[in-house]
Amino acid sequence: MSKNQSKGFQIVCWCFIVGFLFISVFPFLWILITSFKPEVEIHGDGAYNIIANNPTLENYITVIFDKHILTAVKNSFIIAGSTTIYVVLVASMSAFIIARFRFKGKSLLMGLILSISMFPQMIVIGPIFNMFYDLDWLNTYNISLAYCTITLPSAVWIMVTHFKQVPLSLEEAAKIDGCTYWGILWKIIFPIAAPGVFATAIITFISGWNEYLLSCTLNIAESMQSVPVRISYLRDEYTIFWGQITAAAIVVIIPTLIMVLLFQKQIVAGISHGAVKE
Repeated sequence: MSKNQSKGFQIVCWCFIVGFLFISVFPFLWILITSFKPEVEIHGDGAYNIIANNPTLENYITVIFDKHILTAVKNSFIIAGSTTIYVVLVASMSAFIIARFRFKGKSLLMGLILSISMFPQMIVIGPIFNMFYDLDWLNTYNISLAYCTITLPSAVWIMVTHFKQVPLSLEEAAKIDGCTYWGILWKIIFPIAAPGVFATAIITFISGWNEYLLSCTLNIAESMQSVPVRISYLRDEYTIFWGQITAAAIVVIIPTLIMVLLFQKQIVAGISHGAVKE
């Protein structure tokens, strides 16, 4: 390939990258722009203006002080965080047993775990609601237990794959030194497979953060609503308040965006861990 051809190829690649980034980022930018527009400018002739004629913070003031979006953010953090901690602990122990012990039906068990993770939520929402109603758990943070039933199977499947990447020689050396299975799990396998564990935790947290169906069914009280449910209530009988919805979306996106940016190296490491066989 000549120098001119190589330069032309680089230009085409950069154009493709810039175009792809623009398409990916544009929805977020448009939501940000819309959040500063008064409701009358979101529709009509000024709907496509990049800069609002009369920019305002009214949408943010309304969703924060009148619609209590920060309370919903707190609820989502508590529920998603507790779900993540529980799922990571249980999935780690389950994945260790499946990855390291030999027993009959292991392949069948893995297939069952994968099939459970594919169940539509509409199948289990009825029994879960009846159970929560009988236990008087509606409108409580116990909803995180219901979230775990949705996220735990996929977390186990992911962590089994990462635990299998840890060399058996390390485990055997630990056994010779008198280390118990608990010690092997928490002192050897868990730290080495930390990128995969971290990626599983992030995926679980995001799944819990974005969960809507269980939340709108089990936690209908305004003080216990999560972020997706609270945003869905930014409307009345005939009108959808798009300005408030976009402002709430920005308030909600910022914490998770900061978290992803801070831990992006660990996320990438966890996703790519085990991709290359050494």
